[in-house]
Amino acid sequence: MVKYGLDYTRCRWILPLLLGIGVIFGIIALAGRGWLESQTLPYVHQASLWESCRRPNRGGEWSCESLMNYAWGRAAAATYLVGFILLVICFALAIIAFAIDTLRFNFIRGIGGLLFVAAVFSIMGLVIYPVKFSTEIEMTGINMFSWAYGFGWTTAIMEICLGFFFCCLPNYEDQILGNVKPTYFYSSP
Repeated sequence: MVKYGLDYTRCRWILPLLLGIGVIFGIIALAGRGWLESQTLPYVHQASLWESCRRPNRGGEWSCESLMNYAWGRAAAATYLVGFILLVICFALAIIAFAIDTLRFNFIRGIGGLLFVAAVFSIMGLVIYPVKFSTEIEMTGINMFSWAYGFGWTTAIMEICLGFFFCCLPNYEDQILGNVKPTYFYSSP
């Protein structure tokens, strides 16, 4: 952002925008039914963060079982939900921080630290879910962790990357605010 001469006033909303995209991906992961799906015929298993559904081999109605009946299901949902709530708080704080004309760079570093905490909680939920699901829920055929689970990992990776950006941004405070005289790579005769 600084090295290539991008103006701060034009680029100040890039990081909050990326946080907003992370929030949208988190909503998709929380609401999606594609955490686990049957990969091959017969398509008999489908699961979300909240429930596991299966149907008989020859078709018929889906019968669903809540994963909240299991301690690991509650733990996976709670840790991922805490990470998501921290992400939403970071998004709101970033909107506030970048809306103020005099940017508080220590405040931005705090948002970065909070994003790392959110990433830890999200990753804990994303690791607990497949480990315990595959050992405690009976699965038939070949199953795969699918699109909604992928959105969950995308959210966690965005939290880590944006945490680095928010933590490193204060190192370039003078360049961003225009307090440094530009250097030119040519000399006059």
